[in-house]
Amino acid sequence: MDIPKSTMENSLGEVHGSIDTTTAKSGWKKIFSFMGPAYLVSVGYMDPGNWATDIAGGSKFGYTLIWVLLASNLMAVLLQTLSARLGIVRGRDLAQANREYYPPTVNFFLWILAEIAIAATDLAEVLGMAIGIQLLFGLPLIWGVSITVLDTFLLLYLQRLGMKKMEMFIITLIAIIGISFLVNIVLSSPSLNEILHGFIPSLPDAGTLYQKEGIIGAIPRETALYIAIGMIGATVMPHNLYLHSALIQTRKINRTEKGIKEALKWSFIDSAIALNIAFFINAAILILAATVFFKSGRTNVGEISEAHSLLSPLLGTGIASVLFAVALIASGQSSTVTGTLSGQIVMEGYLKIRLNPLARRLLTRLIAIVPAVIFIIISGEENVDRLLIFSQVILSMQLGFAIIPLIHFVSDKETMKQFVIKKSIQVVAWLMVVVLVSLNLRMILEETTSYWQQQDSFLIKSLLVLSFIFFGCLLLYVLLLPLFKKKIDKNNIAIHPSNSGIKDFTSANYKRIAVALDFTNNDHKLLEAAVAQPGENKTFLLIHIVESPGSHLHGNQTADHETEQDRIRLDEIVREMTKRGYQAEGILGFKDRSKEIARILHEHEADLLIIGSHGHKGLKDVLFGTTINKVRHLVQVPIFVVNA
Repeated sequence: MDIPKSTMENSLGEVHGSIDTTTAKSGWKKIFSFMGPAYLVSVGYMDPGNWATDIAGGSKFGYTLIWVLLASNLMAVLLQTLSARLGIVRGRDLAQANREYYPPTVNFFLWILAEIAIAATDLAEVLGMAIGIQLLFGLPLIWGVSITVLDTFLLLYLQRLGMKKMEMFIITLIAIIGISFLVNIVLSSPSLNEILHGFIPSLPDAGTLYQKEGIIGAIPRETALYIAIGMIGATVMPHNLYLHSALIQTRKINRTEKGIKEALKWSFIDSAIALNIAFFINAAILILAATVFFKSGRTNVGEISEAHSLLSPLLGTGIASVLFAVALIASGQSSTVTGTLSGQIVMEGYLKIRLNPLARRLLTRLIAIVPAVIFIIISGEENVDRLLIFSQVILSMQLGFAIIPLIHFVSDKETMKQFVIKKSIQVVAWLMVVVLVSLNLRMILEETTSYWQQQDSFLIKSLLVLSFIFFGCLLLYVLLLPLFKKKIDKNNIAIHPSNSGIKDFTSANYKRIAVALDFTNNDHKLLEAAVAQPGENKTFLLIHIVESPGSHLHGNQTADHETEQDRIRLDEIVREMTKRGYQAEGILGFKDRSKEIARILHEHEADLLIIGSHGHKGLKDVLFGTTINKVRHLVQVPIFVVNA
């Protein structure tokens, strides 16, 4: 039986597979058909959140921290390549893969963390663009923040034009940023020899004296390390991993071994080119700050607005500050487009909820704008850089929760098959996790310690401690679950009781057969098992449980978009069954899946339940918290488990 396919399965469904790479046989057309997704991703690596750390690094330490940007870039290339591999091979974005792998409770917290990270990213982009508007046109910062809500409508317009035109828009903005800094660097005339020395890994030792053009100052090692941590933390951003695994699926490819290998090759080239452009722009910001501020003794420049005001006087031309502001606006604009796309991917992937595009983008933007407006009103425009730093700390907290599942997924031979990453790449990836999580943890502890010392409230301090414990346990669970699961699978030994003889058989004749559908392509297996049951005059109770956030709040009074779509889908299946001569009823349940199935079975007097296992075996049920494991304790009727 053909079951209607869900329209909710494809990531970014409105543009999924919209660019055909199979028609162009060779040449530039073939290459350009693959190129694009990484450029949308790359803007997250040069957004306004990176500017403060790059400016601080260049003004305080000259060219000595360029190697940190290079190391961050190499990490980013590897991570984005793994993210694209997940999307190409499995046809899943990172949010969808998490939803299918981890238990619902864990996924709920992963979704919350991802949404917070996207809001923090959007906050940095909103503030950066607002600062750029203020610097260029003199508008108050709060007006600039309010204007950024118009980006929502720009994104909708670009998406209607198609992915290729959106990608060209982003590439144009990247070009504006690059050209602006190139001109400023030419004006500043940096020392090529000193720039090349900056690629040698080093950190200024405590007490080292810098003497540049008569300026002497002692720079503690801890400050250099802290700035380096900030540069890495601001460069590798969690929302980009969700974004790339979805954007890569806008390319329609041949689902053959050769076609997938070709897509993997071109996605790597796309990532390498785009992220190296991002590296050169970040390096340009640092080099500009080193040449203009560090060499002139302005070693305490760490704010974007301060850098803008000093550029023209120190370079002797007004065009420098104008180009700086234009680049900042272009950076904020390009980053906000990809940030709102990430919000859509995360919500649809984790919750299977597809909001109206305008509503989704307005929601994402308002979550960023409202805190920014409140902060500016309370603290004033002069303290806005503190909010930028805070947004980067929030991103640091989320990083491990995105990287660790990604590496687990692309290292899983069962799902990736011949496209699983090599052992050597796995070792490098896990070492990178240790470095990134450790550095970001240090950044969080530094910021939290400073905040702790300013607080006298026992309640706030208790909440901080509990938060650390909770998120630490969650991170360990995300890390260890796949390892623990594999160990159980390997050592799981079935122990059978001794044979005490076989009694006489009686024929089972089930009259009311319940079938738990989850609206996937495997539902037809469950229905085949149901109709294959012996006996006549059977009635099939087709059950589907709505698990949207609205259903948890309103139960059977829920009237959201997902519930309506589920009702339509269930009615279609009932009609198809009736047309084939079967008696069928469709029943929607709400809230808790296991309890609802048990309740429906009892109320409708079902005498058999048919349910899919989705490949889970034995003790995997305990680890995954599956429906089967819970339902079997709540019902008395036989359960027919189909390995769907």
